[in-house]
Amino acid sequence: MTHSPPPGMIITGCRYLGVPLGRVIAIEEARDGTQALQPLLDIVNEDMEAINRIILDKAVSDVDMIPQLAHHLIDSGGKRLRPMLAIAAAKLCKYQGSGHIRTASAVEFMHTATLLHDDVVDESGTRRGKKTARMIWGNQASVLVGDFLLGQAFKMFVDVGSMTVLRIMSNAAATIAEGEVMQLAAAKNTATTEDAYLEIINAKTAALFASAAESGATCDHVDEAPQGD
Repeated sequence: MTHSPPPGMIITGCRYLGVPLGRVIAIEEARDGTQALQPLLDIVNEDMEAINRIILDKAVSDVDMIPQLAHHLIDSGGKRLRPMLAIAAAKLCKYQGSGHIRTASAVEFMHTATLLHDDVVDESGTRRGKKTARMIWGNQASVLVGDFLLGQAFKMFVDVGSMTVLRIMSNAAATIAEGEVMQLAAAKNTATTEDAYLEIINAKTAALFASAAESGATCDHVDEAPQGD
């Protein structure tokens, strides 16, 4: 038996072990994600200022097109959810160093690189209400600057000094690429199943969220020997 929410309200939630979980919220609250994120923002705000500075510092190059294109996307906004998760996980695990700042910054660089690549693969014309980089600088430049940002991300992961973090994020990069290829193969295929779709978004999107949290929680694993899968 189901019940309709009162006028002006919606039900949000999910199912766990077949049991529906959720709560009724006002439609206006659903539209404003800031309120829901406020507890997380309160935890990470101070560190996010440092992360934003690192992002700006690392998006530089003697090749003029690289910072121009990178800043076109970086300056267009975004909630920075993935670095927030890395910071929150580090704090939850009582990490006392500064490696979580660099880790979170590198996670955001990885995300930005994937957006540049995504827009080329998807032939997207807009991103965050602005023309995509590919529409201004072309596909080749977008792919190559994405590669540059990915390289910068892994340089920062190396600087953290944790083989655990490096392993987590290397695996994430491979998984994300696999998700992109799976999406490409499934495009325009009307026989794509729900399970196949969930596998694609797990690889393309969920993997980086999970890895951001895991890497933040393991920042104190420094100078460990490499581990095999």
